[in-house]
Amino acid sequence: MSQPHWRKSSHSGGDEGNCVEIADLSDQIAIRDSKNFAAGHLTLTRQHFTSLLAQLASQP
Repeated sequence: MSQPHWRKSSHSGGDEGNCVEIADLSDQIAIRDSKNFAAGHLTLTRQHFTSLLAQLASQP
């Protein structure tokens, strides 16, 4: 298995690293803390990732 290609939002500013990164794992999406790679990552199905984004977007 090849290494995932991690990326962060273009809206993520500065070099402080206070971001989350995502990687497309074909049938799943992985999410990790950009400041703490050693902590591992959270893996969600595409459906659950879409639901997470919708919930986050609806927050004030």
